[in-house]
Amino acid sequence: MPGTFFGLTEAQITELGMTYGVGGLMLLMVFIVGHLAWESKAGKFGTFALFLGLTFGMVGYIAKYVIKIKLGIL
Repeated sequence: MPGTFFGLTEAQITELGMTYGVGGLMLLMVFIVGHLAWESKAGKFGTFALFLGLTFGMVGYIAKYVIKIKLGIL
């Protein structure tokens, strides 16, 4: 099968990576921020501020995925 890698096309590999790969990295980032808050003894407000500031970029990526599902693009 020319043009495939382990039976998957380039588009399928990209879709898997963008869905599960980036999602896994986002989950890892949440654990890293939580560990950072724990190690720094940030308290409730400090932990909230860390999560808000350091994970705010994930909101856009998640919103894009939800919008794609709602519009039936996925």
